[in-house]
Amino acid sequence: MIELLENSDRLVQGVSCDFKRYLTKKINWHNRLIGIKGARGTGKTTIVLQWLKVQGKPVAKAAYFSLDDLYFLTNTLVDTAKSFFQQGGQILVLDEVHKYPQWAREIKIVYDRFPELQVIFTGSSIIDISRQEGDLSRRAIMYELHGLSYREYLEMNGIMKLPILNLNQITDGNLSIQNYFPSGFRPLESFNNYLRYGYYPFSREDIPGYFQRLQQLIRLIVEYDMAEIKGFDIRNAKKMLQLLYVVAQQVPFKPNLHKLSEKCGIHRNSMGNYIWFLEEARLIRLLHPAGISIATLQKPEKIFLNNTSLAYAMASVMPSIGTIREIFAFSQLTVNHEVRFPKSGDFELDGKIVLEIGGKNKGTKQISGLSEAYLVKDDLEFPVSKVIPLWLLGFLY
Repeated sequence: MIELLENSDRLVQGVSCDFKRYLTKKINWHNRLIGIKGARGTGKTTIVLQWLKVQGKPVAKAAYFSLDDLYFLTNTLVDTAKSFFQQGGQILVLDEVHKYPQWAREIKIVYDRFPELQVIFTGSSIIDISRQEGDLSRRAIMYELHGLSYREYLEMNGIMKLPILNLNQITDGNLSIQNYFPSGFRPLESFNNYLRYGYYPFSREDIPGYFQRLQQLIRLIVEYDMAEIKGFDIRNAKKMLQLLYVVAQQVPFKPNLHKLSEKCGIHRNSMGNYIWFLEEARLIRLLHPAGISIATLQKPEKIFLNNTSLAYAMASVMPSIGTIREIFAFSQLTVNHEVRFPKSGDFELDGKIVLEIGGKNKGTKQISGLSEAYLVKDDLEFPVSKVIPLWLLGFLY
């Protein structure tokens, strides 16, 4: 226990608070049981360490424990939490919970036995508390951390601190978006760098090694994290990686499960599950048709990579600008909106707004006749009538 507390104190004191993710303000930190999940590399640990630092409490009262620590090979979470509470503990942050067997059941026990103890836990995006033992879903308030938005990328790199905008502000033709930005702001100046290196916060540490680190992260997710998904046989990790790389060369595309099955050596009947596993790991995103319940679908309308950084890291040739446009738009829109595939246009938002994504020569033919439809272009600095600049979607969170 002493070593755990010493490590907690070192990490909390060492974390920088000069930049904080969007989720920090969205979380209701007063809840007694809070869960934060997200893909590997998106910054979950940093968020909880920053919050602990701001509390200003001594480590004996507010501590951070990572459940992949060797300590938990011979000590249970329940006993550790009991000891911490009995010695005056008030806040317990548990990181990497999916690495600990029976984590949900034991967190429930801690929650029920020690009502004066606040528990905050983080885990991989693959965790689903509704499927865990102990009915933790009725007790925990869950949040998901996504990668950096374009707005966050600008702030993290010290370029400019700017406000979050909502969809109504972006689509309101009577509103002058320029009023939200300082004079002299050139929105396209850093946009291409963001598309390549901006989604994962660790880009600030090592741009030259960014793609190599990202490729290693992909292998860790597939070969290590996915072992925690119920129904996934880790012996099939190689096939999963092969499927992911096949998909990466074709996205965005309408999947032909039979052809994918032949290319990857995965049985046709298992292909749907494998695609679902990749989405749960936040390596791909699935776009389903509008007007149909996802639960009734056998396959998605289109498959995308999760973000543009993955597209650059995994492509055998330079990805097309059209591919990058759509992946970026989808990754930013899904954080706060339900996104579906409409009969006309590229994306339908919340069942009412349609967006068509394109370049400078893109016309409105695909969305003509639709009342709430907008053209999104990547060569535009600020909105003009019903034409929205692509970069502006990066300010939705």
